[in-house]
Amino acid sequence: MNVKQQLILLFLVMVIPIIILNAYGNNKAGQILKRHVTNAYIELNKQNFRLINRDIEAINKVTSTVFKNTLIQQLNPLSTEETVLERVKNYEELENLLIVYSQETDEREPLYYSLYIYDPLNTYFFAPFYPSPKKSGVYFFADDEKPEWFDEAVDKKGKGYLRQVERLSPPSKGQGNQKTLAYIRAINSIYNNGTIGVLVVTNLDARINESLQTVSLPEGELYFTDWDNRILTASSPDHGAVLQLPPEADPGASAIGVKDLITDEFIYVINYNEVLQQKLVYKVPVQALLQQQNEIKQVIQLISIAYLIIGLFIMLYFWRSLMTPLQKLVYFVRRYEPGKVVPETPRRDRYDEISVLINTIYDMARRLNAMVHYKYTMDLKQKESQLQLLYQQINPHLLYNTLESIYWKSEMEGKTASAEMIKELSKLMKISLSRGRELITLQEELEHASAYIKLQQHRYDYLFQVSIDIPEELLSVAIPKITLQPLIENAIIHGVKHMGEDGRISISAAGDDANILIFIEDNGYKAVDYETINRLLRDESPNTDFGYGIRNIQQRIRLHFGPEYGLAYERRTEGGTKATLHLPKSVQLPE
Repeated sequence: MNVKQQLILLFLVMVIPIIILNAYGNNKAGQILKRHVTNAYIELNKQNFRLINRDIEAINKVTSTVFKNTLIQQLNPLSTEETVLERVKNYEELENLLIVYSQETDEREPLYYSLYIYDPLNTYFFAPFYPSPKKSGVYFFADDEKPEWFDEAVDKKGKGYLRQVERLSPPSKGQGNQKTLAYIRAINSIYNNGTIGVLVVTNLDARINESLQTVSLPEGELYFTDWDNRILTASSPDHGAVLQLPPEADPGASAIGVKDLITDEFIYVINYNEVLQQKLVYKVPVQALLQQQNEIKQVIQLISIAYLIIGLFIMLYFWRSLMTPLQKLVYFVRRYEPGKVVPETPRRDRYDEISVLINTIYDMARRLNAMVHYKYTMDLKQKESQLQLLYQQINPHLLYNTLESIYWKSEMEGKTASAEMIKELSKLMKISLSRGRELITLQEELEHASAYIKLQQHRYDYLFQVSIDIPEELLSVAIPKITLQPLIENAIIHGVKHMGEDGRISISAAGDDANILIFIEDNGYKAVDYETINRLLRDESPNTDFGYGIRNIQQRIRLHFGPEYGLAYERRTEGGTKATLHLPKSVQLPE
């Protein structure tokens, strides 16, 4: 027998027993699991059923207490001897009585006790009648308002029962959905054997659902039904009116007990009580129950198959697929020097771990070469930039000196207004063209802004007034240069430009230990779309055709200080526009 045949025989000897054991073990494990889970659900069903019956028994006791209440027993809508005031008092006392019973002392879903009384003479005309399933009360109704279940409750002669009620009263305009599970019991008179009314306990489905939610079934469903399998409430909101059960689920002659049934699709656990005319049904899909077992089985099978494949792969291809490429890689690493040409990457047509390692090392060598060349190029460009910066610094100084000369010549010639404008322009250009300082003090920025304001007033003969109120301790706070000027320009152009002496622009500031707020306000009368402005400031990809100046301010502030700082616009309480700059106080420059 050659090596190939030996490997095939070894493979079969390893695989066949595993397949047989997996099939037998999975079958037995499925049967055992279904039986154990069914037994557990039987005990859980019993406890759940007892909890529901305990709630219903508690309701029955409360209704018995209400049944014997003197105020209810003496109630007689057909009597004409009582005055309207006496009936109102009776109505209020009955309302308070039922509200007391409806209050819950724990955190469970409340139950609502309501009393429905037939009032053909409309003696209690003042009492409302459009009940809600989540509200207790006393309701008097005439023939045209009689609920459909009222006569049914009277026919049961004081016996309480559960019923799915679609409506608590005949439908009326604007009346919403009143569907609820209710406990209904007629109240008979102790004195004359007649029927006083019907006591209805609503929101019972919510209370029972609390008990159902304590049970966790894997994709299963819980149903609480009457003896004819009509669904009273269920864990799932999407269900029909009647629960379809297999014929084998019929309890037969047994009146009380628990029945379990395992079909190909579902496991049924049914707790029934013929005396109470109730059933509690657990319906669990077998597939969902066995899903975890199937997942474990699949994982074991995949591991077994992968183990065999890896073993064969190691035996057949260990030397060729592992050792030879590693030896070539070691040879390359030992001979490589940064900057030398990297040869073509071998084994590009394969995607195993060794190939990834080889490709990565060759790529790293190429990236290292690229970084060496990049650093050399950047060093050259840095020196060129430094030289260019030195050349550019000559122009601002030449401009300052020229403006200074023009200023003194205008002053000597008596042209005071022109000289003043040249002086302010010099201040304006000194900050605007300064290099190497992106942050300046608030005091320097105010000098720049004041120069701009004076230039505008001289140039256009503007008569508006400007007030500056900045605390001295805030003058050393750092601010990006040319921040106030665009905001003041907006206040002039869009605010006070045509207002003459009535125009007002104020610049003020306030701060605490960590922040400073600078306010630029005007009393302009034009309508401003503040929402669009603020959206422009927040937008990451705005329309650059609108609001370029304030967008530039917003970006520079956030680049220097972070995204929590910036610019915002809003309407002044007194009219006009208010721009607010939010800056950190911690960043300060020497005055």
